[in-house]
Amino acid sequence: MILDNETKIFEILKTLYGEKKADKYFLQVMNKIEYLKTFKKNSRGNNLNEKDTILITYGDSLYNKEKEEKTLVTLHKFLSKYLSSYINTVHILPFFPYTSDDGFSIVDYKKVNEKLGSWKDIEALNKDFNLMFDLVANHVSKSSKWFEFFLEGKEPYNNYFITCDKDKDYTKVFRPRALPLLTKVEAKDGGKYVWSTFSSDQIDLNYQSPDLLMEILDVFSFYVEKGASFIRLDAIAFIWKEIGTTCIHNKQTHLIIQLIRLMIECAKIDVKIITETNVPHKENISYFGNGYNEASMVYNFPLPPLTLYTFLKSDATVIKKWAASLELPSDKVTFFNFLASHDGIGLLPAKGLVDDSDVKLMAQKVQELGGFVSYKMEEDGNKSPYEMNINFFDALKISGEVNQDLEVKRFLASQSILLSLKGVPGIYIHSLIGSRNWIEGVKLQNSNRAINREKIELNHLEEKINDPTSLRNHILNGYKELLNLRINNKCFSPKANQKIIENIDKRVFALERYHENESVLCLTNVSCDKVETRFKDYETLNGTPFNGTLDPYQVAWLKK
Repeated sequence: MILDNETKIFEILKTLYGEKKADKYFLQVMNKIEYLKTFKKNSRGNNLNEKDTILITYGDSLYNKEKEEKTLVTLHKFLSKYLSSYINTVHILPFFPYTSDDGFSIVDYKKVNEKLGSWKDIEALNKDFNLMFDLVANHVSKSSKWFEFFLEGKEPYNNYFITCDKDKDYTKVFRPRALPLLTKVEAKDGGKYVWSTFSSDQIDLNYQSPDLLMEILDVFSFYVEKGASFIRLDAIAFIWKEIGTTCIHNKQTHLIIQLIRLMIECAKIDVKIITETNVPHKENISYFGNGYNEASMVYNFPLPPLTLYTFLKSDATVIKKWAASLELPSDKVTFFNFLASHDGIGLLPAKGLVDDSDVKLMAQKVQELGGFVSYKMEEDGNKSPYEMNINFFDALKISGEVNQDLEVKRFLASQSILLSLKGVPGIYIHSLIGSRNWIEGVKLQNSNRAINREKIELNHLEEKINDPTSLRNHILNGYKELLNLRINNKCFSPKANQKIIENIDKRVFALERYHENESVLCLTNVSCDKVETRFKDYETLNGTPFNGTLDPYQVAWLKK
């Protein structure tokens, strides 16, 4: 039996909370949908195509010490001046008041951090770029009003968080950190233990409370009102807790994502939801649902570690086999491809794709290059590597005396894989502008992840990117060349087809993208060797002949 969307919404609420509560909360959801409909006229038309490229940045990644302006204003000016022809969407990482984790411990979902700017600055940026917001759905800061009211015993906040018996068995719970799962707090009615997946400052929300779910749906609606074309569901895999399970990927989590997708469908608004689930590939893509009912995009988490592995080994065999296996459940969804982000390079997504010995090799190499390795807690109480913390350029550095030109080519070759694969590319600002390891930040913040979260003074940055001899200049301009080719060719649309070419030299990553009667052959030499290929009757997209030979780390996007 085919159910209409309203019936599906009711059935989800009934499954989550029972029929009696479903009647009450169904009306609230429908009211939120009516509210969302009022923003349909503001939708920008969000059908994904080859021009969609998403820049990932903090609201204060750039600052101007010579002018008393908010960092969101500085960011807007920089993007408008240097990148407006290449980037059409900006993912501003959490820009709300917070207490820790560089924004992911939110005090108030609906306010802009005053140090960054105001909603007017967000709206101004939205006039020139599509925007992605983070909905940090799993937890809030212990300094938030919600948690303060919880400690005071106020309704309905007394059910917004999870009170735990510390003596119960939590060994089955999947742990993404090597930190205690429970945090002791002092409430009005005495000491309590509350669930805290990520840190003692980030208290998990209780989705077994329908009132809490309605609050989060209200936040989602507010972000749509404020102009978000994309909403990233942060750490979404953890939101539903149930003792006796791993408390990750529970069926109720998928139902809540389906509920959000149904609200979008019923309101007929152009908003895409992206799930952030840093887990092995099979679990990650489960958030596509059936291809129509959950995420519009999922993070392609194996891509960063596999790309790094490919260049460390000068061998594209593994990444070609993996890329050839990628399938989408429908033409309504696609991958969010990325190599670097505000977090590290996750190791869990590489599980089963490369040997454990090679995972250890990558971790060792990253540490040799000045990076760090972060750990998570296993069921047996032991720690295991969880992610590598390093700037992506530095992760690709070549040992010994090497000239800058070759290292830039190697880095841009890695980025060409990101830009050529089927999906929407997400480019971290520090990759785009050629940043390096920020060791000082690690010491200042006492956080390994700070190594790739540098705050850069605008005038210093402009001086470097306008210097034709600087690393930043070479990387930014090289990136622009690739982006220009990509956004002007329909073969790079997420809807265009893709074929991985596996019967080719292992030192070459090769794929063909094709759309209607056009095709583009993308070759990337992942080694420092010259490599002969069989592709001689081609020319580059810029119109220069290609003789079939790839120089070290050369990228060649070709047409017949």
